[in-house]
Amino acid sequence: MLNLIKNEWIKIFKQVSTYIMIGFLLLVIIGAGGITKYVESKEEPVNENWKQVLVKQNEQNKAELDNVEFAAPSLKEYYSKEIAINEYRIEHNLPPEQSYSVWSFINESSGLISFVGLLVIIIASGIVAHEFSWGTIKILLIKPYKRWKILMAKYMTTILYLLTMLAILFVTVSILGLILFGKGTGENVHLAYVNGAVVEQNLLLYLIKTYILNSLSVFLLTTMAFMISAVFRNSGLAIGISIFLLLMGGTITNLLAAKFDWAKYSLFANTNLMQYVDGMPLVDGMTLSFSIIMIIIYFIIFHAMAFAFFTKRDIAN
Repeated sequence: MLNLIKNEWIKIFKQVSTYIMIGFLLLVIIGAGGITKYVESKEEPVNENWKQVLVKQNEQNKAELDNVEFAAPSLKEYYSKEIAINEYRIEHNLPPEQSYSVWSFINESSGLISFVGLLVIIIASGIVAHEFSWGTIKILLIKPYKRWKILMAKYMTTILYLLTMLAILFVTVSILGLILFGKGTGENVHLAYVNGAVVEQNLLLYLIKTYILNSLSVFLLTTMAFMISAVFRNSGLAIGISIFLLLMGGTITNLLAAKFDWAKYSLFANTNLMQYVDGMPLVDGMTLSFSIIMIIIYFIIFHAMAFAFFTKRDIAN
Protein backbone atom coordinates (compact mmCIF):
# COMPACT_ATOMS: atom_id res chain seq x y z
CA MET A 1 0.00 0.00 0.00
CA LEU A 2 2.80 2.43 0.89
CA ASN A 3 4.48 1.82 -2.47
CA LEU A 4 1.19 2.53 -4.25
CA ILE A 5 0.75 5.78 -2.32
CA LYS A 6 4.34 6.76 -3.07
CA ASN A 7 3.83 6.11 -6.79
CA GLU A 8 0.63 8.18 -6.84
CA TRP A 9 2.37 11.00 -4.98
CA ILE A 10 5.16 11.00 -7.56
CA LYS A 11 2.57 11.09 -10.36
CA ILE A 12 0.94 14.19 -8.86
CA PHE A 13 4.23 16.06 -8.54
CA LYS A 14 5.36 15.10 -12.03
CA GLN A 15 2.56 17.29 -13.35
CA VAL A 16 3.46 20.91 -14.01
CA SER A 17 -0.09 21.88 -13.01
CA THR A 18 0.64 20.81 -9.42
CA TYR A 19 3.37 23.42 -9.06
CA ILE A 20 1.20 26.00 -10.80
CA MET A 21 -1.52 25.35 -8.19
CA ILE A 22 0.92 25.77 -5.29
CA GLY A 23 2.37 28.92 -6.83
CA PHE A 24 -1.10 30.30 -7.48
CA LEU A 25 -2.10 29.64 -3.86
CA LEU A 26 0.99 31.49 -2.60
CA LEU A 27 0.24 34.43 -4.90
CA VAL A 28 -3.35 34.61 -3.67
CA ILE A 29 -2.18 34.61 -0.04
CA ILE A 30 0.40 37.33 -0.71
CA GLY A 31 -2.17 39.34 -2.64
CA ALA A 32 -4.69 39.02 0.19
CA GLY A 33 -2.03 40.14 2.66
CA GLY A 34 -1.10 43.16 0.55
CA ILE A 35 -4.70 44.26 0.09
CA THR A 36 -5.46 43.77 3.77
CA LYS A 37 -2.38 45.78 4.75
CA TYR A 38 -3.45 48.63 2.47
CA VAL A 39 -7.03 48.66 3.77
CA GLU A 40 -5.85 48.38 7.38
CA SER A 41 -3.54 51.38 6.96
CA LYS A 42 -6.53 53.51 5.91
CA GLU A 43 -8.73 52.55 8.85
CA GLU A 44 -9.08 54.75 11.88
CA PRO A 45 -8.02 53.37 15.28
CA VAL A 46 -10.63 52.10 17.69
CA ASN A 47 -12.65 54.95 19.17
CA GLU A 48 -11.81 55.67 22.79
CA ASN A 49 -15.55 55.80 23.41
CA TRP A 50 -15.88 52.24 22.16
CA LYS A 51 -18.52 51.40 24.74
CA GLN A 52 -20.85 54.04 23.31
CA VAL A 53 -20.18 52.66 19.83
CA LEU A 54 -21.14 49.15 20.96
CA VAL A 55 -24.29 50.46 22.63
CA LYS A 56 -25.35 52.08 19.34
CA GLN A 57 -24.54 48.86 17.47
CA ASN A 58 -26.74 46.92 19.86
CA GLU A 59 -29.60 49.34 19.32
CA GLN A 60 -29.31 48.74 15.57
CA ASN A 61 -29.01 44.97 16.06
CA LYS A 62 -32.11 44.88 18.25
CA ALA A 63 -34.02 46.83 15.62
CA GLU A 64 -32.88 44.35 12.96
CA LEU A 65 -33.81 41.44 15.22
CA ASP A 66 -37.37 42.75 15.47
CA ASN A 67 -37.58 42.82 11.67
CA VAL A 68 -36.47 39.22 11.03
CA GLU A 69 -39.45 37.41 12.53
CA PHE A 70 -39.87 35.24 9.46
CA ALA A 71 -36.18 34.92 8.60
CA ALA A 72 -34.02 31.81 9.00
CA PRO A 73 -33.24 30.85 12.61
CA SER A 74 -29.54 31.31 11.84
CA LEU A 75 -30.11 35.01 11.05
CA LYS A 76 -31.98 35.57 14.31
CA GLU A 77 -29.22 33.74 16.15
CA TYR A 78 -26.61 35.94 14.47
CA TYR A 79 -28.14 39.16 15.82
CA SER A 80 -28.61 37.62 19.25
CA LYS A 81 -24.95 36.61 19.23
CA GLU A 82 -23.75 40.09 18.26
CA ILE A 83 -25.87 41.71 20.96
CA ALA A 84 -24.66 39.31 23.65
CA ILE A 85 -20.98 39.69 22.73
CA ASN A 86 -21.19 43.49 22.68
CA GLU A 87 -22.87 43.47 26.10
CA TYR A 88 -20.16 41.12 27.40
CA ARG A 89 -17.41 43.45 26.15
CA ILE A 90 -19.03 46.43 27.85
CA GLU A 91 -19.61 44.59 31.12
CA HIS A 92 -16.09 43.07 31.30
CA ASN A 93 -14.26 46.06 29.81
CA LEU A 94 -12.97 44.13 26.79
CA PRO A 95 -12.62 46.60 23.90
CA PRO A 96 -12.69 45.37 20.31
CA GLU A 97 -9.31 44.58 18.81
CA GLN A 98 -7.19 47.73 19.02
CA SER A 99 -5.16 46.98 15.90
CA TYR A 100 -5.03 44.41 13.12
CA SER A 101 -2.67 41.54 13.99
CA VAL A 102 -1.41 38.21 12.72
CA TRP A 103 -4.34 36.59 14.55
CA SER A 104 -6.82 38.74 12.64
CA PHE A 105 -5.18 37.83 9.33
CA ILE A 106 -5.16 34.11 10.13
CA ASN A 107 -8.83 34.26 11.08
CA GLU A 108 -9.90 36.15 7.96
CA SER A 109 -7.74 33.95 5.72
CA SER A 110 -9.71 30.87 6.75
CA GLY A 111 -11.95 31.82 3.84
CA LEU A 112 -9.12 30.70 1.53
CA ILE A 113 -9.78 27.12 2.57
CA SER A 114 -12.48 27.04 -0.10
CA PHE A 115 -9.88 28.13 -2.66
CA VAL A 116 -7.65 25.27 -1.53
CA GLY A 117 -10.67 23.00 -1.96
CA LEU A 118 -11.09 24.16 -5.55
CA LEU A 119 -7.47 23.23 -6.34
CA VAL A 120 -7.63 19.85 -4.60
CA ILE A 121 -10.94 18.98 -6.29
CA ILE A 122 -9.14 19.26 -9.63
CA ILE A 123 -6.62 16.64 -8.47
CA ALA A 124 -9.31 14.39 -6.96
CA SER A 125 -11.38 14.57 -10.14
CA GLY A 126 -8.53 13.47 -12.36
CA ILE A 127 -6.58 10.98 -10.29
CA VAL A 128 -8.80 8.08 -11.44
CA ALA A 129 -10.42 9.47 -14.59
CA HIS A 130 -7.06 10.34 -16.18
CA GLU A 131 -5.96 6.70 -15.96
CA PHE A 132 -8.77 5.94 -18.42
CA SER A 133 -8.32 8.95 -20.68
CA TRP A 134 -4.55 8.44 -20.87
CA GLY A 135 -4.94 4.69 -21.43
CA THR A 136 -2.76 3.78 -18.43
CA ILE A 137 -5.46 1.91 -16.50
CA LYS A 138 -4.54 -1.44 -18.09
CA ILE A 139 -0.90 -1.04 -17.06
CA LEU A 140 -2.02 -0.15 -13.54
CA LEU A 141 -4.23 -3.24 -13.23
CA ILE A 142 -1.47 -5.57 -14.42
CA LYS A 143 0.39 -4.89 -11.18
CA PRO A 144 -0.07 -7.52 -8.42
CA TYR A 145 -2.42 -5.40 -6.34
CA LYS A 146 -6.13 -5.78 -5.73
CA ARG A 147 -8.31 -3.12 -7.27
CA TRP A 148 -9.56 -1.83 -3.94
CA LYS A 149 -5.97 -1.25 -2.81
CA ILE A 150 -5.22 0.71 -5.98
CA LEU A 151 -8.28 2.88 -5.46
CA MET A 152 -7.59 3.32 -1.74
CA ALA A 153 -4.02 4.41 -2.50
CA LYS A 154 -5.32 7.03 -4.92
CA TYR A 155 -7.80 8.31 -2.34
CA MET A 156 -5.24 8.46 0.47
CA THR A 157 -2.82 10.30 -1.81
CA THR A 158 -5.54 12.82 -2.62
CA ILE A 159 -6.19 13.42 1.09
CA LEU A 160 -2.44 13.78 1.73
CA TYR A 161 -2.33 16.40 -1.01
CA LEU A 162 -5.28 18.19 0.63
CA LEU A 163 -3.50 18.20 3.99
CA THR A 164 -0.32 19.47 2.34
CA MET A 165 -2.14 22.37 0.70
CA LEU A 166 -3.90 23.25 3.96
CA ALA A 167 -0.55 23.19 5.78
CA ILE A 168 0.95 25.49 3.12
CA LEU A 169 -2.00 27.84 3.58
CA PHE A 170 -1.80 27.97 7.38
CA VAL A 171 2.00 28.30 7.58
CA THR A 172 2.22 30.93 4.82
CA VAL A 173 -0.64 32.97 6.27
CA SER A 174 0.94 32.84 9.74
CA ILE A 175 4.38 33.94 8.54
CA LEU A 176 3.05 36.65 6.23
CA GLY A 177 0.64 37.91 8.90
CA LEU A 178 3.44 38.13 11.45
CA ILE A 179 5.63 40.09 9.01
CA LEU A 180 2.91 42.51 7.88
CA PHE A 181 0.86 43.00 11.04
CA GLY A 182 2.87 41.79 14.03
CA LYS A 183 1.55 39.98 17.10
CA GLY A 184 -0.83 42.74 18.15
CA THR A 185 -1.34 44.25 21.56
CA GLY A 186 -4.81 43.06 22.49
CA GLU A 187 -5.94 40.16 24.61
CA ASN A 188 -5.53 36.80 22.85
CA VAL A 189 -9.11 35.88 23.65
CA HIS A 190 -11.97 34.89 21.39
CA LEU A 191 -15.52 35.51 22.55
CA ALA A 192 -17.81 32.66 21.52
CA TYR A 193 -21.58 32.48 21.82
CA VAL A 194 -22.52 29.01 23.05
CA ASN A 195 -25.98 27.92 24.20
CA GLY A 196 -27.10 31.51 24.66
CA ALA A 197 -24.09 32.56 26.73
CA VAL A 198 -20.79 34.28 25.92
CA VAL A 199 -17.64 32.35 26.85
CA GLU A 200 -13.96 33.26 26.51
CA GLN A 201 -11.75 30.91 24.47
CA ASN A 202 -8.03 30.80 23.79
CA LEU A 203 -7.56 32.58 20.45
CA LEU A 204 -4.86 30.26 19.06
CA LEU A 205 -6.86 27.13 19.86
CA TYR A 206 -9.94 28.75 18.34
CA LEU A 207 -8.09 29.52 15.10
CA ILE A 208 -6.73 25.97 14.85
CA LYS A 209 -10.23 24.65 15.48
CA THR A 210 -11.61 27.02 12.84
CA TYR A 211 -9.20 25.77 10.18
CA ILE A 212 -9.85 22.12 11.01
CA LEU A 213 -13.64 22.40 11.05
CA ASN A 214 -13.80 24.64 7.96
CA SER A 215 -11.70 22.04 6.13
CA LEU A 216 -14.34 19.39 6.69
CA SER A 217 -16.62 20.50 3.85
CA VAL A 218 -13.63 20.59 1.50
CA PHE A 219 -12.68 17.09 2.66
CA LEU A 220 -16.15 15.73 1.87
CA LEU A 221 -16.34 17.50 -1.49
CA THR A 222 -12.92 16.09 -2.35
CA THR A 223 -14.25 12.64 -1.47
CA MET A 224 -17.32 13.23 -3.62
CA ALA A 225 -15.21 14.42 -6.57
CA PHE A 226 -13.07 11.30 -6.19
CA MET A 227 -16.22 9.13 -6.16
CA ILE A 228 -17.63 10.76 -9.31
CA SER A 229 -14.28 10.33 -11.03
CA ALA A 230 -14.21 6.62 -10.15
CA VAL A 231 -17.85 5.99 -11.11
CA PHE A 232 -18.13 7.97 -14.34
CA ARG A 233 -14.44 8.09 -15.37
CA ASN A 234 -15.00 11.72 -16.28
CA SER A 235 -12.86 14.39 -14.63
CA GLY A 236 -14.83 17.27 -16.20
CA LEU A 237 -18.09 16.06 -14.68
CA ALA A 238 -16.48 15.57 -11.28
CA ILE A 239 -14.89 19.03 -11.35
CA GLY A 240 -18.08 20.75 -12.53
CA ILE A 241 -20.40 19.20 -9.95
CA SER A 242 -17.96 19.52 -7.05
CA ILE A 243 -17.00 23.13 -7.71
CA PHE A 244 -20.65 24.11 -8.16
CA LEU A 245 -21.49 22.56 -4.78
CA LEU A 246 -18.40 24.12 -3.20
CA LEU A 247 -19.51 27.58 -4.30
CA MET A 248 -23.29 27.27 -4.07
CA GLY A 249 -24.03 24.34 -1.75
CA GLY A 250 -24.03 26.42 1.42
CA THR A 251 -26.21 29.16 -0.07
CA ILE A 252 -28.78 26.70 -1.39
CA THR A 253 -28.88 24.90 1.95
CA ASN A 254 -29.42 28.17 3.84
CA LEU A 255 -32.38 29.03 1.60
CA LEU A 256 -33.92 25.60 2.10
CA ALA A 257 -33.33 25.70 5.86
CA ALA A 258 -35.38 28.90 6.10
CA LYS A 259 -38.45 26.99 4.86
CA PHE A 260 -37.98 23.26 5.42
CA ASP A 261 -36.79 21.27 8.42
CA TRP A 262 -35.70 18.37 6.20
CA ALA A 263 -32.82 20.57 4.99
CA LYS A 264 -30.92 19.41 8.07
CA TYR A 265 -30.39 16.04 6.36
CA SER A 266 -28.52 17.59 3.44
CA LEU A 267 -24.75 17.39 3.23
CA PHE A 268 -23.99 21.11 3.59
CA ALA A 269 -26.27 21.59 6.57
CA ASN A 270 -23.90 19.36 8.53
CA THR A 271 -20.40 20.03 7.21
CA ASN A 272 -20.16 23.42 8.92
CA LEU A 273 -19.38 22.26 12.45
CA MET A 274 -18.41 25.85 13.33
CA GLN A 275 -22.13 26.43 13.81
CA TYR A 276 -21.82 24.52 17.09
CA VAL A 277 -18.63 26.31 18.13
CA ASP A 278 -20.30 29.69 17.60
CA GLY A 279 -23.66 28.49 18.89
CA MET A 280 -25.69 29.06 15.72
CA PRO A 281 -27.15 25.75 14.38
CA LEU A 282 -28.64 26.13 10.91
CA VAL A 283 -31.89 24.38 11.87
CA ASP A 284 -33.42 24.27 15.34
CA GLY A 285 -32.83 20.90 16.96
CA MET A 286 -29.58 20.11 15.15
CA THR A 287 -26.79 18.87 17.41
CA LEU A 288 -23.10 18.11 16.99
CA SER A 289 -23.69 14.36 17.30
CA PHE A 290 -26.44 14.52 14.64
CA SER A 291 -24.13 16.29 12.18
CA ILE A 292 -21.29 13.85 12.81
CA ILE A 293 -23.62 10.90 12.13
CA MET A 294 -24.85 12.51 8.89
CA ILE A 295 -21.26 13.18 7.78
CA ILE A 296 -20.32 9.55 8.41
CA ILE A 297 -23.35 8.36 6.41
CA TYR A 298 -22.43 10.54 3.40
CA PHE A 299 -18.79 9.46 3.69
CA ILE A 300 -19.78 5.78 3.60
CA ILE A 301 -22.13 6.33 0.64
CA PHE A 302 -19.44 8.09 -1.40
CA HIS A 303 -16.89 5.36 -0.74
CA ALA A 304 -19.34 2.51 -1.27
CA MET A 305 -20.23 3.85 -4.72
CA ALA A 306 -16.62 4.50 -5.72
CA PHE A 307 -15.32 1.10 -4.65
CA ALA A 308 -18.35 -0.80 -5.97
CA PHE A 309 -18.03 0.64 -9.48
CA PHE A 310 -14.24 0.48 -9.63
CA THR A 311 -13.92 -3.11 -8.41
CA LYS A 312 -16.96 -4.68 -10.10
CA ARG A 313 -17.02 -3.16 -13.57
CA ASP A 314 -14.95 -4.39 -16.48
CA ILE A 315 -12.67 -1.39 -16.52
CA ALA A 316 -9.83 -3.00 -18.44
CA ASN A 317 -11.61 -2.65 -21.77
